[in-house]
Order: sequence, then C-alpha cells, then structure tokens
Amino acid sequence: MIRINLLPHRELKRRERRQQFYVVSAAMVVAGLLAALVVHTVIAGYVERQERRNDIFKAEITKLDTQIDEIKRLREQIDALLARKQVIESLQTTRAQAVNVMNEFARRVPDGVYLRSIKQTGPKIALLGYSQSNSRVSALMRSLDESPFLANPGLVEIKAASVNKRRVSDFALNIGTEGPKAEGDQGARK
Repeated sequence: MIRINLLPHRELKRRERRQQFYVVSAAMVVAGLLAALVVHTVIAGYVERQERRNDIFKAEITKLDTQIDEIKRLREQIDALLARKQVIESLQTTRAQAVNVMNEFARRVPDGVYLRSIKQTGPKIALLGYSQSNSRVSALMRSLDESPFLANPGLVEIKAASVNKRRVSDFALNIGTEGPKAEGDQGARK
C-alpha cells in the first residue's frame, strides 16, 4: 500500500524551524549565562586577590606607622639628650667663670668703690654700688675693661646719694662676660 502524506510539508518544516529556534535560543541563553558566570568568577577572583593585596599593604602600612612613631620618639629622645649634652658642655666651659669673675672684681675694684649688688643674667652682669666720686667709677670701668673675663662695661646711671651722712655717688653698671682672651691679646696689652 502506498502511503500518502496528507499533512502539509510546509507546516512540518515550520514546526521544525520553530523547534530549532527554541533549542538554539535556549542554548544561547545557557551560553550567555555560562559566559556571565565565568566573567563574574574571574572578576570576583581579581577583586579577592586585590583585597588580599590591600590587606597586606594595610598591615605593612600599620607596621611602618609604628616604626615611624618609634623613630619620632627616638629622635625626640636624641634631641633631648643633645640638649642636655649642650647644657652640660656649656656648664663645663663656664663652671669656673663665676669664680674668675668674682676674683676679677676683688682685684680690679679700686679703693673708694663699694659694690652692694652683683646680679648675672646670662652673659650680662649688673653691678650696683657706691663710690666716693665719679672719677672712681670711671677708674672701675677702665679697670674692668682690661680684665680678660669681663668686657664692655657700660654705665647705666650715676647719681648723688647719702650713706651714713656721707655724700657718695650711687651707680649702676652693666658688664658682659667672656672667656679668657688669647695669649696674643694679653701679650699685646702688656
């Protein structure tokens, strides 16, 4: 017997094409989802690696910050020690200065001049005293200027006063201190 297909062949092809379209569309959707999943996984891996690197950097930065703080603390200690050392050195170089200055005053104050106050502020010394005359104050200034430990005597004030019913000159004098002058300077003065 002969079989005759009464169904239209176009409709069969259309169904096959439609079915083929659905299969291809589903395959494309699945392929797109797989591609998106792969891209997401790769990007998530990059992000995770970068976050690990950032964590390592943060840990190193924290270590460096603590080291920087310690370096700052050590520098402050070094500066404090250097300041102490300078103070000690300055005290060492000037430890005999007070003795030398007082010795110079004892040697160089002429007769008729009486010191009532000696006050040192840094390298400056302020003298207050009485003298029998103004010429004795000028003799004191000349004598102090010749001292190797004293320099630049300057008269601040001189006025007439009365002490124990005697007429005297009340004076104020400023003097600078310095180290002993070099041998060449002393030899030239002698």
